[in-house]
Amino acid sequence: MPYALIGGTGVEHFTLTEQRVITVETPYGTVEPVVGNLANRELVFMSRHGRDHATPPHLVNYRANIWALRKLGVQKIIATAAVGSLSPSFRLGELVLLDQFLDFTKSRPQTFYEGGKQGVLHVDMTEPYCSAVRQVIMDASEHLGFAVKNGACYVCTEGPRFETPAEIRMFQRLGADLVGMTSVPEVVLARELGMCYASIGMVTNEAAGIATHPLTHAEVTESMKIPGVKVAQLIQETFELWATGQNCLCASANEEVGKF
Repeated sequence: MPYALIGGTGVEHFTLTEQRVITVETPYGTVEPVVGNLANRELVFMSRHGRDHATPPHLVNYRANIWALRKLGVQKIIATAAVGSLSPSFRLGELVLLDQFLDFTKSRPQTFYEGGKQGVLHVDMTEPYCSAVRQVIMDASEHLGFAVKNGACYVCTEGPRFETPAEIRMFQRLGADLVGMTSVPEVVLARELGMCYASIGMVTNEAAGIATHPLTHAEVTESMKIPGVKVAQLIQETFELWATGQNCLCASANEEVGKF
């Protein structure tokens, strides 16, 4: 199963055929992803927050999720994420491919390689989100006639609270375009295990200090309905265009320690 989809808030428009729940044991806990078919391709679907959206972003077991995908043979991952806009260049309802990140998480394990027998890996993150996968997503968007912006700097915060206006002003000064709570360490861990990873951001709200009303999770969920349908179509078209194998540097990211 070389392909995987990691779904976050508001992703419920995918129709997988022949789907079944499987159990995968990892050194970090047990994971129960769904396996099924989409666009005549077998894939693994991982619900980031659990089936009932019961796990907040700071408590997601990112290491178990990513390890399970690699154990199942996954080479390429598409992730989805609800994001808040920090810039007038990114408006509500738009779809954006992330290309850089700023990490403001605080308590999340960031690596599989913690010394000892595991070794130490200083993984290269010059290009965090695989450009080869992003290009296939852009090709799919052209086939569908969808507008997708390719490139944005995402700042990942710890959550589960929303950010303060002062924090948002700081992130803007640092060059961030979008804000969310889930892409890190997910993208880093995928790179550590040699998998391609790209993330489709769905702009669901304006950040604190930009929006003129209090922020709520209900607003985010409601705002996902229209872009969520488009994302489902976009991912299906991407899977139809995808070829097996990796024509990028992602697969060699952990050669220094010789794992996987």
